Amino acid sequence: MVRHLIWMRRPVAVIGGALLALALLSTTSAQEADPLEDIIGAVDTAWLLIAAFLVFFMQAGFAMVESGFVRAKNTTNILMKNILDASVGAIAFWAVGWGIAYGVTGDSAPGLFGDGDFFLKGFDDYASWIFQFAFAATAATIVSGAMAERTKFTAYLVYTVFITALIYPVVVHWAWDGNGWLTAFREDTFMANGYIDFAGSGVVHTVGGIAGLMGAIIVGPRIGKFGKDGSINAIPGHNMSIAVLGMFILWFGWYGFNPGSTLGLSGGFAEIAARVAVTTTLAAGAGAATAAIISKFMTDNYDMGFVVNGALGGLVAITAGTATVEPWAAVAVGSIGALVVMGGVRLLEQLRIDDPVGAVSVHGFAGIWGVIAVGLFSSQDLLLNAYGSEENYGLLMGGGVEQLAAQLVGIGAIVAFTAVMAGAVFLAIRFTIGLRVSEAEEMEGLDIGEHGMSAYPDFSTAAGSGIFGGIGDGAPVPPPPPPPPPSRPAAQSGPAGD
Repeated sequence: MVRHLIWMRRPVAVIGGALLALALLSTTSAQEADPLEDIIGAVDTAWLLIAAFLVFFMQAGFAMVESGFVRAKNTTNILMKNILDASVGAIAFWAVGWGIAYGVTGDSAPGLFGDGDFFLKGFDDYASWIFQFAFAATAATIVSGAMAERTKFTAYLVYTVFITALIYPVVVHWAWDGNGWLTAFREDTFMANGYIDFAGSGVVHTVGGIAGLMGAIIVGPRIGKFGKDGSINAIPGHNMSIAVLGMFILWFGWYGFNPGSTLGLSGGFAEIAARVAVTTTLAAGAGAATAAIISKFMTDNYDMGFVVNGALGGLVAITAGTATVEPWAAVAVGSIGALVVMGGVRLLEQLRIDDPVGAVSVHGFAGIWGVIAVGLFSSQDLLLNAYGSEENYGLLMGGGVEQLAAQLVGIGAIVAFTAVMAGAVFLAIRFTIGLRVSEAEEMEGLDIGEHGMSAYPDFSTAAGSGIFGGIGDGAPVPPPPPPPPPSRPAAQSGPAGD
């Protein structure tokens, strides 16, 4: 026992020494600065960076969920889109996106968009940038799932630039910048407490989901999804194991998404972050459990696809009100979020809109519900704790209808703006460079046609020219030849030796 305690003292001593060194350095470099304030600032910055890394890790979760829900012949394509969402999105957000979202210079910005800090010129708040970039990448990657298995790769890259450089940043400015017209972070809010969206049910997820909806409508359904007789045909994904692992990665990343949106731990925010982690967990669990039970009644089976998306729908739904609702309300929000997802999937199928992974229902519809839930379930005490106001809290909690009205105005504006802008971008792409691959390429699979390789070359018979994944002549890979028989000594060769 003593030995274990000695070993435990070592990391504590290292941490203590690091903090002491930090204090000494800060005192030496700036004698007038308060060392304790410097340490507190460093802790807040570290918290924001860790949260940013967790949110960025969600890109792996999105890649795995989406690749698991599509067919094997389109796996490389969906993975490439996820890689380029983050990569191209980083450049676009650096060049333009951050400036539109937060780059306000004095009174010149009208509350609709920012107008400074482009290319981060003269900018040094790097922790905030990396955190907000991770959110922007999340909004962009949602769209790839809704348009999977039939969209041109080059067309999708063009759209990614627009969402990370323009569409998403404008909505961020409206809702989260202190100068935005919807924001809750100004004294003269447009109504009630302003539009409350703690971590982005509307700002991030609804933007991605509605953009995906417009893309799915304009690109059209996959071949074979809807029959001419009105039938709806299931097109199963190829690997539910990958999809489930991706769901858990996303759930894990959400602990950066929601608790990290405190943007720090000092000044009472650590308590808020801890509570947010609890409500996030409860909503996800309630969403998955609800989806499992309801899927049994809907399909006569415990449907794994519904359960995966039910958990994600619960996470999306709680994201707006995660800091202002009690734990019991988080269970209700997550459960209803799962129902919204499942109903949304059925609704889209009836409307003959093809969403291979359920992205529109999970992020778009559940995101809208999450924003509305703020106006229904926010408690007076928690609203005061998180936003400094004890008026106009949730309708079902006795706070009146004003905050619900503000939420409806805010989400209505976000949906309308995103639908118009994304629709215009997709239509422009469709009538210029083209949005959809050819029928032959869709039937063969986008892995070969767009990338010259298969994600599973050992099981593919298609020809590919990719350096790392090409098959070659298109023939199945033959089994290795059997080993030659052992040679016999010369004295035993020939008939006399048999």
